[in-house]
Amino acid sequence: MPQRPIWRGHLRLALVSCPIALFSANHDRGSLHFNLINPKTGNRIKMVTQDAETEQPLKRTDLVKGYEYTKGKYIILEDEDFETAHVESSKTVKIEKFVEANSIDPIYFSSSYYMAPDGSSGDDVYVVLRDAIASSGKVALSRVVIARREHPIAIMPMAKGLVVHTLLEERDLNDHSDLFDGLPTGKPDPDMVQLATQLIERQTGRYDPADVEDRYETRLRALIDAKMKGEGLEPAPEDEREGSNVIDLMAALRKSLGQSAETSGKKKTRTGAAAAKSTKSAAKKKSPAKPAARRRA
Repeated sequence: MPQRPIWRGHLRLALVSCPIALFSANHDRGSLHFNLINPKTGNRIKMVTQDAETEQPLKRTDLVKGYEYTKGKYIILEDEDFETAHVESSKTVKIEKFVEANSIDPIYFSSSYYMAPDGSSGDDVYVVLRDAIASSGKVALSRVVIARREHPIAIMPMAKGLVVHTLLEERDLNDHSDLFDGLPTGKPDPDMVQLATQLIERQTGRYDPADVEDRYETRLRALIDAKMKGEGLEPAPEDEREGSNVIDLMAALRKSLGQSAETSGKKKTRTGAAAAKSTKSAAKKKSPAKPAARRRA
């Protein structure tokens, strides 16, 4: 069954435009959902909507929205109020400016949508804009109104098309100063950084979508299947490295690279002995030259 677009309109760059549609990039993969059960009866519990003071039961259709401006005091908002506040829904995604691709920290990315041509009439314009954005190495910034809410978006190439990421505002993010400002300001030991860099290079590979599998849900599903069969599930093996207290960071880095301090010391000793032996050999080869020099004198 083909996807249904959540938004239809036009993508415009200056005087150039083409019809496009936005499609959700992700879907509910059938995540596990649980109900609250009364363990004494095995029945589901019923959530009742009621007045917090009078405890009178109410229908959800009879409720209105309110903003708590002070403790226990609310401003009631009607549907007309939301209509007054909403931003005019434009059917055009107008590119406002371009920025370097690495200038947007991934923490600002929120939801993702595929931006595809809406029909074949604008395919030629679409592919020109796609390739132009890709060759520039930049990201297009614009805005789109979805379900009354205006969202700033970043448009970038993906595969043979374009993908849209809605962007969070600065006020949407928690302040990190309390977490990071207390870190040491000096530079760490360069030898340690070099060893850590070698670890990174050793474990560098290509990204695989399987790397981000939800292993907890996978095991939870296996547990549910096992319980339905009247069986059990062996607990997952614990990682022995977790919870370890690293005292000697340099030794831990070397051990991670397979270079224990003892091995490193032996290498240095062997290197020093080899150098001394080489020096002695060189001295022996050069020793006959001294009498020859005396004969010339």
